[in-house]
Amino acid sequence: MAFEKITEATSLYGDLEQKTTRGMLEEMNVENAKVIQAVQNAIPRIEELVNRIVPRMQRGGRLFYLGAGTSGRLGVLDASEIPPTFGMPSTCVVGLIAGGDAALRAPVENAEDDTEQGWKDLLQHRVNDRDTVTGIAASGATPYVTGALRAARKHGILTAVITGNPGSPAAAEADIPIEVIVGPEYVTGSSRMKSGTAQKLVLNMISTSVMIQLGRVKGNRMVHMQLSNRKLVERGTRMLVEALGIPCEQAHTLLLIHGSVQKAMEHFRGE
Repeated sequence: MAFEKITEATSLYGDLEQKTTRGMLEEMNVENAKVIQAVQNAIPRIEELVNRIVPRMQRGGRLFYLGAGTSGRLGVLDASEIPPTFGMPSTCVVGLIAGGDAALRAPVENAEDDTEQGWKDLLQHRVNDRDTVTGIAASGATPYVTGALRAARKHGILTAVITGNPGSPAAAEADIPIEVIVGPEYVTGSSRMKSGTAQKLVLNMISTSVMIQLGRVKGNRMVHMQLSNRKLVERGTRMLVEALGIPCEQAHTLLLIHGSVQKAMEHFRGE
């Protein structure tokens, strides 16, 4: 497939600075609606990736996200939400961004253009063939991502990429290319918009599906969530009240003693 940079194609809308606020918002929303179908089209590839990640993680493997700019930030965000949501260690899903943590808040000049640094960053975490490396690159041509995928694949590591262009260099280096083609951005080339939204949706789907299959959800409840604030303690208490049919005060005490909904339920049921 020929590499076509749809993410850089000219916007379908012109003279943006002359539009009313309402007009801009409605046009943006028309474009946002296209993201859902694009993600739907990519579900077979997303399914393949999830089904290959789960057994690898059951054997102690990890999931690495790797990207630059908006793509890197979204990967770090998704990874950072795994411990509080599912009670997994922070080493289970790891987000890496070109330029390091400083790039989360401000661009780091030329960081994404280094074809070697992505693999060096992975080596800092002792990446191995039980792990999965998922690149995130709207263009599909980010050197930081493409170089890391190429090196990871050479070392027998499962690779995937989430991109907004068909037939990209990064996809050629990935065992599982997830191509979410959302079309030209409202502001030409601004892939923080539809492309970023699509990436966020796909990352949520991957990590949540994996965690459910690893037993971190029961029914539809986050029974392993970290009780890091009052809201979450109250949520956990309600879960226990509903699941066990016990008074709220008893559920609250049980939860605080055992530290998680799952452990509290197991103790109460004598499991």
